[in-house]
Amino acid sequence: KTFKTNTNYQIKQMKIIKITFLFIVIASLTSCASGYKMIEPKTINYVSTNETDNVKLEYKYDLLDKKYAKKEIKKEVRLVAVKITNNSDKDIMFGGNTKLTYENGTEISVLENDKVFKTLKQSPASYLFYLLLTPLNFTTSSSSGNSSSTPIGLIVGPGLTGGNMIAAISANKKFKTQMLEYNINGSIIKKGETKYGLIGIKSDSFDSLKLKIE
Repeated sequence: KTFKTNTNYQIKQMKIIKITFLFIVIASLTSCASGYKMIEPKTINYVSTNETDNVKLEYKYDLLDKKYAKKEIKKEVRLVAVKITNNSDKDIMFGGNTKLTYENGTEISVLENDKVFKTLKQSPASYLFYLLLTPLNFTTSSSSGNSSSTPIGLIVGPGLTGGNMIAAISANKKFKTQMLEYNINGSIIKKGETKYGLIGIKSDSFDSLKLKIE
């Protein structure tokens, strides 16, 4: 009888352990920070093109993945890689005498790169919720009525919080660096020159784009 009682206690304890770790695994998989996939506008295979007054625009949507891609949809801000080749006989300025429009001619307001970054970046502070796991204890009881408690939350809570915050900060840093490096707003594109950029536009779709030369 004593052996059976001890076995029942062990089964209950194993169930508690499995349920707790299942919760931790699910929380980690669904809410963990995501990395940032580097974007190289110079090596992208552009499939969308449009030419206006001997100025060729090549562009590509769908650049981000994971949490950044979800932010694009939620915030209705699309990140677009552009390649502009000036084959005309004059210099142009993107955002000056050269505007971005939709196929129907509607002018598009190109967002400042810093605003795009702030809108789409991950929030490291959002992973502080993992600290709620800090009080988590594993309590075991014996048939004699004695019990012992192991504070596993002291490792799991701060560990998941710190790991995810570091990952989010690192990914955001890479994202910001690229947004600064490929800021094409206000850039002069000389005749015969090709320039690459990353731009953000306020849009909930992937409509065709073209240039308007003034």
